[in-house]
Amino acid sequence: MTLDGALLDWLLDSDPALRWQVERDLAGAPAAVWRATRARVATEGFGARLLALQDADGQWAGGAYFPGGFDFDGPEAQPGAGQPWTATTWTLNTLRDWGLDAAALAGTADRLQQHSRWEYNDEPYWNGEVDCCINAFTLANGAWLGADVTALAEWFPAHRLPDGGWNCEWVEGSTRSSVHSTLNTVKGLLAYEAMTGGTDVLRDARHAGEEYLLQRRLLRRVTTGEPLGPWVTVLSYPFRWRFSTLNALDHFRAAALHDGTPPDPRLADAVETVRTARQPDGTWLQQDRLPGKAWFEVDVPAGEPSRWLTFHAARVLAWWDAAA
Repeated sequence: MTLDGALLDWLLDSDPALRWQVERDLAGAPAAVWRATRARVATEGFGARLLALQDADGQWAGGAYFPGGFDFDGPEAQPGAGQPWTATTWTLNTLRDWGLDAAALAGTADRLQQHSRWEYNDEPYWNGEVDCCINAFTLANGAWLGADVTALAEWFPAHRLPDGGWNCEWVEGSTRSSVHSTLNTVKGLLAYEAMTGGTDVLRDARHAGEEYLLQRRLLRRVTTGEPLGPWVTVLSYPFRWRFSTLNALDHFRAAALHDGTPPDPRLADAVETVRTARQPDGTWLQQDRLPGKAWFEVDVPAGEPSRWLTFHAARVLAWWDAAA
């Protein structure tokens, strides 16, 4: 697909965290241009605001996955209240996704290993814990910041379930994989592989997880053919932890480019869910946002045209259509 000039200008009129990606992936700007814009993430806009909120001990909001002092029996922990998005892991995920140069966080890896502990089992930060989504986020962030997460990387093949994927509820006895958990895991494995080179064992584990998702065509249960759920095609940014066709397609695009392979034809139906959500003006609307406290909002409320979703959707369709 192609974007008209007005729509491209609208996307470029954005925070450096988004603008550099639009320049690189949609506008075809020279590397010197988008790299200069990406460097501004550390000093301007959303990225600079998050960096300024870092605690002296290297954390954000005083906690690893939840803010320090979080009341697990209080109103914020009740169903429907939403996960707070202000703690260290979520903030690092965001900054990494925005392309922040790890040099802007020099010393953070060491400070986190010294001062930050997981709420679940009080383990040091880079040791990870038992939740595969949390460990995948930690693996990617550790590789980005230069922490030694080799032992954590080895955790993933050992905890893959017989059907090929992962489930964060494995510790509670679940033996069936989850599309949410599996997507988060393969995204973390891909990020680790891209930054460190990975291993054949980890690459095989990632491919097995991707196959688990492809067997479902990102949309339907293997056993019955019924939709995975009403949330599967919901357009929402930030993606956070939730599976959606757009979030998953964003991963499969990155994985195909990394592996040097064409798009898998089993993605076709999922691609069409994204294509049909495009508005007559060429934008995609924010349809929902996961509830929970954030440092500040980076995208529009539900019902409004979203630059972030428009970028991600347009990039996925451009990749798919170019291959076709």
